[in-house]
Amino acid sequence: MKVQTWLANSKKMSYFSSNSSNNSITSTTTSASFSDENSTTTSSFLINAAEICTSPSAPFLVSGNIATLKTPTSQMISCLAVHQENNILYAASNNVINVYDLANNYSHIDCFSYGSSNSNSSSGLIKSIAFDGNKIYTAHQDCKIRVWQQQSNVEQCSSRHRLVSTMPTVKDRLRRCVLPKNYVQVRRQSSRQIKKLWIEHLDTVSGVALSNGMMYTVSWDKCLKIWRMSDLTCLESIKAHTDAINAVIVSADGGVVYTASADGEIKVWGTNTFKKGKKNDERKHNSVLLIASLEKHSSNINALALSSDGTLLFSGGSDKTILIWEKEDADKHYMSLLRWSLSGHTSAILCLNYVHSNELLVSGSSDTTIRVWQREKMMDGYCCAAVFKGHSKPVKSLAVFANQEPEEEGEGNNVGVSIFSGTIDGEIKVWQLIR
Repeated sequence: MKVQTWLANSKKMSYFSSNSSNNSITSTTTSASFSDENSTTTSSFLINAAEICTSPSAPFLVSGNIATLKTPTSQMISCLAVHQENNILYAASNNVINVYDLANNYSHIDCFSYGSSNSNSSSGLIKSIAFDGNKIYTAHQDCKIRVWQQQSNVEQCSSRHRLVSTMPTVKDRLRRCVLPKNYVQVRRQSSRQIKKLWIEHLDTVSGVALSNGMMYTVSWDKCLKIWRMSDLTCLESIKAHTDAINAVIVSADGGVVYTASADGEIKVWGTNTFKKGKKNDERKHNSVLLIASLEKHSSNINALALSSDGTLLFSGGSDKTILIWEKEDADKHYMSLLRWSLSGHTSAILCLNYVHSNELLVSGSSDTTIRVWQREKMMDGYCCAAVFKGHSKPVKSLAVFANQEPEEEGEGNNVGVSIFSGTIDGEIKVWQLIR
């Protein structure tokens, strides 16, 4: 087994392979020491910050924790997201979004929020962030989705971002409010019933996903809503689950939407193409159809991810496992067959992120660790390629950024992957993998 540079000694090596008879995952653990006489890099903190686990074909070097970012408020990091085109990290802390420049040594370049920046702001926590060009969509605890615009004339503005809309928009509300059929009955804890427009989420908006001019939002109100991004109009609302929905993800072509819930199910939805009609058009029924329910998790499902080619779906839950789903046959355009189950985390899995350029899966858990999983084609399975330890609180959110640095002529490109992990104590750590 050929091993490249590793900056730790006497670490455990473990790998996972698939048993073809029952699709289960078996684990093998052994001890190994790694060193490289040619290595000129040293990292005294690595032994304490990261436990290095390798597969038989180690694909990258592990640099461990290379930086720790602190937000001005030091409050819980509820969401992390990287704008890949602009090399910018967005970190939501309470109702405030802090912005860091990845190309300039993680410098803090902006901070913006809706309302006051204190913890008592009515907008509450930001649960999800999505990008479409120079627009940023944020999902909030106050049942709203907000749209922000990056400012071009930065020198003349107090912030690089400005709020351009709140969803549902005033225009959409006014258009719906006249007809009684546009209202739904809502029962509050006081047992008093009130009426709300069906275009409104009734609880925390927990996820946002964008594809092909459409936006899909999910909420703890158990509903999935579909929006047209061109005019921010809500087209459909569906009661998708029997408990709070925690995650949503959509295929690259926008044809399939996956929702994950505290009811332990993943729902698979097929979408139709929405077209802007006349101004007085009402919502179109049966525009999103349930095509499958995946029920292999034994507890809450907290996170979803899709592989870069759209052939694998990853789900992580409070049952401490990551399940990997694939298509039952080539004719189907969605994942519904359980292929692998990954174990390693000792507590609930809270977040997943897929590194498209490197085909790596990154998971964060309430056990305070981050794990990096790599596809092992020879063993027909996924292996745990690295385990990062350094946080003292649950890892609430992850973001990844892959960049290529040209090497000398004839040696190809040096592909680096930065992993950002945020915890409930307001700390953001930066980890580095180098292929």
